[in-house]
Amino acid sequence: MPALFRRRTVWLPTAWGMLAATLLIVVGLVAFARWIGGYLAPTAPAAGADGRGAQTLIVEGWLNEDELAAAVDAFRRGHYERVIVSGGPNDTWAEGRRFATFAERAADYLRRHGLGDATLVAVPAPSSAQERTYLSAVVVRDWARSTGTRLGAIDLFSSGVHARRSLIVFRMAFGPAVEIGVLAAEPRDYDETHWWTTSTGAKSVLGEAISVAWTRCCFWPAPHGTFAERWAIPEPRR
Repeated sequence: MPALFRRRTVWLPTAWGMLAATLLIVVGLVAFARWIGGYLAPTAPAAGADGRGAQTLIVEGWLNEDELAAAVDAFRRGHYERVIVSGGPNDTWAEGRRFATFAERAADYLRRHGLGDATLVAVPAPSSAQERTYLSAVVVRDWARSTGTRLGAIDLFSSGVHARRSLIVFRMAFGPAVEIGVLAAEPRDYDETHWWTTSTGAKSVLGEAISVAWTRCCFWPAPHGTFAERWAIPEPRR
């Protein structure tokens, strides 16, 4: 009868070994916690073909007033020729709403707070089953093509730890022909380097970390220019 059991030697850590392993895990977690905030909120402007940087600043229209004010400052510091404001339906509170889309609302704010003399265009996105930030990027891309606006390099202005995900989907929408940089507005209610010390910081960072992971592994947009790219569903039969 063949043997059913065999004696093996199993190595187990000593108390000192367990302590060393625990310390390594703690150090790794602390290093990761300090790194992830900066990773999710990058500031890396586009260089441009001539090294002079981007000429177009795209501002996400859903940003709050402090972040939009920071976008005004970013425009003044850069060498931008135009501002494009993206954003979909302003459906957070319909009663008494002045603007139908976040793009139009943010464009109005920017005009009234320092960019009245700038070339500023609101490019609203429709409602859709598609990922909203991606759809906003697609609408801006198609607007540029339809108007003959050349976007060789652009800077995307976004909100804190949301900036990484916005950068990823804008690059998906525009493809390699357009260099896309990113500017992240600093949060006012928590410190990105110590985000775990506040509930707001923890919710923001952990939520965006999950969203970035999902975007990288599971979000596969339809081919450029197709009906499904905008609506995330097959084109209806006629």
